[in-house]
Amino acid sequence: MVFTSLEFLTLFLPGFLLIYMLARPAWRNAVLLFGSWLFYAWWSPAFLALLVSVTLIAWLGGLAMERDFQMGRASRMKLWLTALLVVNVGILCWFKYSNIIVETYNDHAAWAGAMPLAWQRVILPAGLSFFILQAISYLIDVQRRTVHAHPNFIDFGAYKAMFGQLIAGPIIRYDWVQKELVSRQITWPGFRLGARRFMIGMSMKVLIADTLAPIADAAFALSNPSMADAWLGCGAYTLQLFFDFAGYSAMAIGLGLMLGFHFPENFNNPYLARSIQDFWRRWHLSLSSWIRDYLYIPLGGNRHGVWKTYRNLLLSMAIAGLWHGGDSWNFLLWGIAHGTALSVERAWNQHGLPNLPLVLSRIVTLVFVMLAWTLFRATTFDNALNMFSGQFGLNGLALSDAMVLVWRPSHWFAAIGGILCVIAPAIQPWFERQTFSRPLLVIRGLWPLAAFLFAYSLIASRGATPFLYFQF
Repeated sequence: MVFTSLEFLTLFLPGFLLIYMLARPAWRNAVLLFGSWLFYAWWSPAFLALLVSVTLIAWLGGLAMERDFQMGRASRMKLWLTALLVVNVGILCWFKYSNIIVETYNDHAAWAGAMPLAWQRVILPAGLSFFILQAISYLIDVQRRTVHAHPNFIDFGAYKAMFGQLIAGPIIRYDWVQKELVSRQITWPGFRLGARRFMIGMSMKVLIADTLAPIADAAFALSNPSMADAWLGCGAYTLQLFFDFAGYSAMAIGLGLMLGFHFPENFNNPYLARSIQDFWRRWHLSLSSWIRDYLYIPLGGNRHGVWKTYRNLLLSMAIAGLWHGGDSWNFLLWGIAHGTALSVERAWNQHGLPNLPLVLSRIVTLVFVMLAWTLFRATTFDNALNMFSGQFGLNGLALSDAMVLVWRPSHWFAAIGGILCVIAPAIQPWFERQTFSRPLLVIRGLWPLAAFLFAYSLIASRGATPFLYFQF
């Protein structure tokens, strides 16, 4: 069950909201917990057992460290933390990386004449990457004394399993919601704003991301894409990925507001970034801040000299790349590419080299991001090389017949709409100086509802499409 499915929109969400609103405030966390478990069990009851186990391990581990702190046994807290991190990272690595490790070994074994390993693929549970990082941040924060271990399993379980952000984030830290777990208010203005954010997010996903998906799929399936094919496909994927993931985040934030929670924003106009560092201050903010606070700074950050700073940047981004996927080593290369770009940018600034003009810096940053997305989207390294060959004009320039046959007027509307949404914040000051007539103000207020209804009609006719980050 996904947010953009008829089951969720017509059955689960209305039924859950009705029970949640009618429940006493003291019972709402229990309603949220069991409703979220039901939502997750829709995918697989067996994976629900994994979610409950991870939740129970984190809760008991936090309580054990809290008890040791109160008894003055700080060294034992570190032992607890180490063991708990090994368990959580071990679970993540088993489900996410065992397949590619065995496949890589078998490929090299066949080349070397050795016997390959018999292997049955391990299925990746939905949302595993997100709720594992959530558990890790909670345990580290308890050990650091940033937060106290939560004593109530129902409350803690509701935090871990909140269906709005369970599958694809944002990666909500316990510190951000600990007060609202205990006491929160549901107001009509908050519910209305949450519903609006939910409708906008669904429109981003269905009307733009899902509409552009066939263009990206067709381009990356070509064996020898031309320059026009490659850049058209890369541009379609660049918009698809943003509107898919940012759409999910908007829906998650909207659901949180409807339930009385205030989640932080997860995107801040990333395609308007003027540098790679600026891009990571705007893209997937909950992950980039997680990498900074739980990887980059603990590794030493920029406190131990220039070369160790570069090492920490490369290592942090390489791990971030691996986190994104276990089906291809391309994700690792994508992370290394971003880590290298961050290091080059840092060296550029430290040597006092001149800054590029704003427009040019945005273009250069976006081109790099799009080239990196090529690695991110390609199913194999050879597939990525084919796309790079096309992007640099090695296979001709003109649009191929295969891409012409795929292209439809709806793709034009989705692409133009997506581009306008991307650049709109850059020209927002101009709009704020304008005076709009009453009909335009009414349209401005009601367009999310109209877009939501149109998106709903498309879902009813063509079915739901999973979010891209479900596979990560």
